Amino acid sequence: MQTRAVTLIGVPLDLGAGRRGVDMGPSAFRVAEIERKIGELGYEVADAGDLDVHIQETRSAGDPRLKYLKEIKETCEALRDKVGETLAAGRMPVVMGGDHSVAMGTIAGLSRFYRERKEKVGLIWFDAHADSNTAETSPSGNIHGMPLAVALGLGAPGLVNLAGACPMVDGSRAAAVGLRDVDGAERPNVRASGLGAFTMRDIDERGMRTVMEEAIKRAGNGTAGIHVSFDLDAMDPDYAPGVGTPSPGGLSFREAHLAMEMLADSGKVISAELVEANPVLDERNITAKLGVELLASLLGKKIL
Repeated sequence: MQTRAVTLIGVPLDLGAGRRGVDMGPSAFRVAEIERKIGELGYEVADAGDLDVHIQETRSAGDPRLKYLKEIKETCEALRDKVGETLAAGRMPVVMGGDHSVAMGTIAGLSRFYRERKEKVGLIWFDAHADSNTAETSPSGNIHGMPLAVALGLGAPGLVNLAGACPMVDGSRAAAVGLRDVDGAERPNVRASGLGAFTMRDIDERGMRTVMEEAIKRAGNGTAGIHVSFDLDAMDPDYAPGVGTPSPGGLSFREAHLAMEMLADSGKVISAELVEANPVLDERNITAKLGVELLASLLGKKIL
């Protein structure tokens, strides 16, 4: 790790999702004692509070192919700037979503900050879904199904240029882990982006250790470090029921922790985000609690 100081940034955005409730995600992570559990690992932790976001009841969805584009772009711009400020202060940003569209702002901030220093950023994206739709391929128009494509240079011009340059991350330096529910029309986008895509079949056949060795090598190759974006629907719903788009057959408790532990061992993690926790659909906040435990492993918590 490059820093022992962490800044928590809440982004209670649900405009990118089809189901309500993820706007309460930052609160759920705080109830799960995220600040205390990171602090116990020896980090100096500051909570920057939540960014101001619009709610659906006060806005029009606009273009049905890119619902709430203006509002989501504004939120991502604010998050981009906050992430940049955090990095400039020598601190690690940890973003608490909100739906996965917030990742566009996080990655834009990272990409811009390191590009100004002539460096690149690597990305590992944990998700049941490829999040690689565009306005032309999305069956719903929900932008939380598009952020990985945007980060890799595919999508609406106002989004792909959030960092001031496109792409934010090179496909050759990005990996998605845990894929198992990919729309037919977005498959060509995954291939065009150059993304390293590791499905649940890859994990079943080759094991999480091999998959993560390849993902870390890919995201760490010639980069300043790795951003870890963790959608809690990457987990099997038995472990994380409180998500809006659950998909059976996901990561087990130990597979996910092994992935986080290996990332911690790499010493390459420069930022992280937890997204798509939906307390409305959860049971006693166990999904947010799991997210916090996974973050602790990512930040160096060990069994012995």
